[in-house]
Amino acid sequence: MDNKPNCFSLTTEGPQGQIAHLVLNRPEAMNTMNPSFWRQLHDILTRLHAEGTARALVISSTGKHFSAGMDLQTFGNAISMDDRSAEGRSAIYDLLTDMQHTFTLLEELRIPVIAAIQGGCIGGAVDMVTACCMRYASADAFFCIQEINIGMVADVGTLQRLPKLLPMALVKELAYTGRRLPADKALAWGLVNEVLPTHEATVAAALQAAQEIASKPPVAIWGTKQVLHYARDHSVDEGLKQMGWMQGAVWSNANVREAITAMKEKREPQFPPLAPLKGFRDFG
Repeated sequence: MDNKPNCFSLTTEGPQGQIAHLVLNRPEAMNTMNPSFWRQLHDILTRLHAEGTARALVISSTGKHFSAGMDLQTFGNAISMDDRSAEGRSAIYDLLTDMQHTFTLLEELRIPVIAAIQGGCIGGAVDMVTACCMRYASADAFFCIQEINIGMVADVGTLQRLPKLLPMALVKELAYTGRRLPADKALAWGLVNEVLPTHEATVAAALQAAQEIASKPPVAIWGTKQVLHYARDHSVDEGLKQMGWMQGAVWSNANVREAITAMKEKREPQFPPLAPLKGFRDFG
């Protein structure tokens, strides 16, 4: 991990510090995504996934815009993609796969991820927020598949995830024209959960939702996230079969008893955190 991540700040929120709050903090650069962004985000998400202490992740930003997407200087300086040979073009596949995996970590994270979006959510930022579970937006927010406006195809997840969230005809309109989708229309079409008047109210709403999630059994939240993602990509029949196996894996009499007892006693329930993860290479 970069010794001092300069693209993000990571704090814990909530009464018991169970909410991880990741903030994009390069407002002077419109929170664009340079190589350090990708390294730092990958490392942070990998650590959150392994630790198991956070129960929800909120991603917010600073400045006028959530993110203007990929740092265009990256293409001219840090990344040189060889399109002059078959060998060079084939290497683009591995480069993109690596970048795609970073945003896929948001989907694979064992906890829900909530985005709080203000101003422009442009290009790669759309790739990022479509991998989140929930999206809250300020009234000035807009979404733009900017890649088509600079002569390329969006390639880090927008064209794969957005059709799961919006009607295909609308996705095609946005992807072919590069038009902006304003917050009110994003709400009407179901891309965002709620539109708030200000950036501060948007972050507060995201943190409130995260706090409600954090009060539930983490293993049940993890199981629910797994089931919903599986259902998104499979038939109802396949999803129901998977549900049986999943419930057998995550069912906890203790959690159910605690939830019911807490309701009767009118107190906050207490549930164990997810277990920390260790890879096989970490043993020995």
